[in-house]
Amino acid sequence: MSDDLHHMRAALALARRGLGNAWPNPAVGCVLVRHGQVIGRGWTQPGGRPHAETEAIRRAGAKARGATAYVTLEPCSHHGRTPPCCDALEAAGVARVVMAMRDPDPRVNGRGLERLRAAGILVEEGLLAAEARALNAGFFRRIEAGLPIVTLKLASTLDGRIATASGESRWITGPTARREVHALRARHDAVLVGSGTVLADDPDLTCRIPGMERVPILRVVADARLRTPPGARLVATATAAPSCIITAPGHPPAALAPFIAAGVAVQTVPAAEQAGLDLHALLGALARRGVTRVLAEGGAGLAAALLRAGLVDRLAWFHAPGVMGAEGWPAAEGLRLAALVAMPRFRRVAVRPLGDDVLTEFERIEEVP
Repeated sequence: MSDDLHHMRAALALARRGLGNAWPNPAVGCVLVRHGQVIGRGWTQPGGRPHAETEAIRRAGAKARGATAYVTLEPCSHHGRTPPCCDALEAAGVARVVMAMRDPDPRVNGRGLERLRAAGILVEEGLLAAEARALNAGFFRRIEAGLPIVTLKLASTLDGRIATASGESRWITGPTARREVHALRARHDAVLVGSGTVLADDPDLTCRIPGMERVPILRVVADARLRTPPGARLVATATAAPSCIITAPGHPPAALAPFIAAGVAVQTVPAAEQAGLDLHALLGALARRGVTRVLAEGGAGLAAALLRAGLVDRLAWFHAPGVMGAEGWPAAEGLRLAALVAMPRFRRVAVRPLGDDVLTEFERIEEVP
């Protein structure tokens, strides 16, 4: 059992390499072991294929016969863009499969397990299932609820300010913290900002860490009134890195034409009752594109709207060691709370110093006692 745990933990570590670039597929890891020796390793490749199992089998070659495969998610049993991994495991002569948990995709859920057993392969499931589910939380959310998970990133002073009264914000945090933001982007499928951030900062929202560019991040602007300038960086670079503007219905075709001509995907969702867009509909539209993990980077209006709607699953809060005062812009606009019990609550799960700054990570508390 201790060997099984060791090899499944190794498979989970491999799976993490696919976060942010395996979508719409889950990030899966696979380790092949024979006579106690690791003979092949694999993880879901950029774009979602090849799959982890076929990568591990390719590297193991003929040594895979009689081996045990440790897989973080049930091997697929259907024909998609690649043949079923169940068939690949059977053809390679794998004798035993240890999987962390079943795939919630209705095309697979339990069918992969049945096919492997029908082929005479010993199958065991449930090893480190909680860890495997947490790793692919976005994939599970997309399949089960039709939404991606959302991480809200905030970078502020100690008193929660993101810019001076004049709008100056570069740079509140230092270079180490800013590099970590790029790493966060690389682990997500899409980066979401509001049109106010585009107007104020003209960001490009790419990952600029060498070696982590892999699959370009989908850059999304929530822009109900279509305020994004046609000359914005997100528009000008749309052919190099995908960009999407999600807006409200009713804009004339002439207003949309410059974005479409530049290669920007334009999608409409219903407007919210008070202002902006229906964020449930927006995130649902992204999920239908295959997006499983969204990093929301701002600004204060979008942050508040996501918090009010209960759509923030995780917080990544970068604090700089400074105080700006009440004149500065808040990290989130007013939430219009009528009672303390309505306040969104989170539990702290990690704290990391980044130079002079500190990153604190939180997860949403589903129910407040």
